[in-house]
Amino acid sequence: MPTHWLDATVAWITANPRAAGLLILLIAFCDALAVVGIVVPAAPLLFAVGTMVGLGHIDGIYAVACASAGAFAGDAMSFWIGHRWGPQMRGLWLFRRYPQLLDRGEKLFRRHGSKGIVIARFVGAVRPFVPAIAGMLHMPLRRYVPVSLLAAVLWAIAFLAPGWIFGKSYEAIAAVADRLALVIVALLFALTLAWACTVYTWRWFSGHADRLLERALKWTRAHPHLGKYAAALIDPNRPESASLLVLAVCLFVIAWAWGALLAALWAGGGPLMLDHNVREFMAALRNPLADRLMAAFNALGDAQVLGPAAVAALAWLIFRKRWIAAAHWLAALAFGFALTAGLGALLPADEHGDAFGVPSLEVTMATITLGFFAVLIARELPGRDRQWPYIVSGAVVTLLGFAQMYLGSHYLSDVVGGMLFGIVWLLVIGIAYRRHVARSFWMRPLALGFYGVLTIAALWHAPRSIESTLALHAPPEPPRTLAPDRWWVAEWTKLPAQRTETDPLRRWTLDFQYAGSAGSLQRHLAAKGWQVQPQAGWVETLGLLDDDRAAGQQAVLPATLDGRPEALLLRKVVDDDDVHVLRLWLAPEQLQSRTPLWIGATQQLHWSRPLKVFGVWRPVADDGAAHAELVEDLKGWAQQETVHPDGETPVLRVRER
Repeated sequence: MPTHWLDATVAWITANPRAAGLLILLIAFCDALAVVGIVVPAAPLLFAVGTMVGLGHIDGIYAVACASAGAFAGDAMSFWIGHRWGPQMRGLWLFRRYPQLLDRGEKLFRRHGSKGIVIARFVGAVRPFVPAIAGMLHMPLRRYVPVSLLAAVLWAIAFLAPGWIFGKSYEAIAAVADRLALVIVALLFALTLAWACTVYTWRWFSGHADRLLERALKWTRAHPHLGKYAAALIDPNRPESASLLVLAVCLFVIAWAWGALLAALWAGGGPLMLDHNVREFMAALRNPLADRLMAAFNALGDAQVLGPAAVAALAWLIFRKRWIAAAHWLAALAFGFALTAGLGALLPADEHGDAFGVPSLEVTMATITLGFFAVLIARELPGRDRQWPYIVSGAVVTLLGFAQMYLGSHYLSDVVGGMLFGIVWLLVIGIAYRRHVARSFWMRPLALGFYGVLTIAALWHAPRSIESTLALHAPPEPPRTLAPDRWWVAEWTKLPAQRTETDPLRRWTLDFQYAGSAGSLQRHLAAKGWQVQPQAGWVETLGLLDDDRAAGQQAVLPATLDGRPEALLLRKVVDDDDVHVLRLWLAPEQLQSRTPLWIGATQQLHWSRPLKVFGVWRPVADDGAAHAELVEDLKGWAQQETVHPDGETPVLRVRER
């Protein structure tokens, strides 16, 4: 997995904690500075800083002090600007672009006075404007400074705390939950990116639609030949002209991006280097808990989910005799499917001979179905509520695309190409629909029916498709390269001595190798007190939050080796809060004799409750006690024990009796 940049960043911060403090101060200062604070993503940046604090790479008090100082200094600069220019501040080129935020800030300050400075610290876009308003209204410094300092400290603690808590608990979770935490973080990042792109694109066009319309009209007058076609699209007598222009601009930009992507793929003859890097990154994140979650999200693009919702919407439109809307709905789905299937046949195969799947059919159809439905109902909603259908569409498509990349069914280019192609087509059909339909209709029953059926179909189909999806996208079988006798004598050293993990907490020693039936080993150890634990799922994982359940009843969370889940997990009780476990995986290389070869790790786990919120079985140092107990319990079996050349601990090799 390409984590060199992350390792380098952590190493730099660890080696230069004071410089990291200056970076924290700069982030907080820019966030507090009038106007500049609107575009600075302080929340995710400070969450990342808090995570570094929780992991022990940055001192917590120092981070809070730097963030507080930066916020206080940024507020002071904004206060000075307001005090220096007074009411003329509204005419400055930076401020006159945001009169609504200045008005909201002034209203908040006049209503709450000094308390407004503290309140504004936690009110999003208004935050950097209220200190400037306080300066503009000549608030005395003796009143401003203490309140501003208090607000800065409270804000720094509040914005660092979530990441701090996450970092504190991450070590406990990551030590046993493998890559699950990283998968969730990556998924949340993808959802946040989709939300930001949807919301800010919609808001920008919403705020500039009139100006764009005016420029477009001027262009049509200057170009009479081509302009007559554009004029039909932006007729000023039509109430939908601004929306049509927005759709047309989006169509042009996204069609250009889609064409550029296809050109790059055709020129390269297959997946791009970025595609392979993302696939390797996702493969390194595979773990049983995330596998089941992603398999469920993968079902969102199936016909069993999208089909019933599309039929329900079509039935309602026909029932209400909305013939034009129904015709466009059918055209959006039918032509989208046909064009996607046809385009996929034109693209090259990758080096393994597999179809290169651009665009992803499931992503394309999900984009078209949910996106065109948003076009149908959005204009019936008031004001900013019109963005919500697009946000829902973006979230569902992002979940589907992320799941496909995680499972390895599609490359990044497949997913991005599917999204772009779907958006291009829904914009074409959306412009056509808006040109022909100006009459509004009662949107609520249609929206409730469509989203309700979509939710019910997803909840019914997703759990039933998980097993088949995981079987389809299971990692390939390990190669058979080891001769049984030579493995026993020397070739056992070809197998890894540790899990290949960047984090030392998860780089467990692989101190057990076994050739034979897993069932025979399981039955023998069961007689010695080892109990089989079925692989923990989400029900057992959520059960870790139940503090009334005894530690012995709580599940040990699963782990992976090279993307493969544990085939067998055995546990033996030591005391109320400690157990010995043996984790077994199929070895990365198998025996030529077809006898299964397993590789495993023995551990002692201790029950602990990080932050007193949940419990978890964590690996602890045991001076080889779990390994020694396994050796004792396997007496009578053919076994050898030798220190691995790449490790420091002995590896027990066992053959079935």
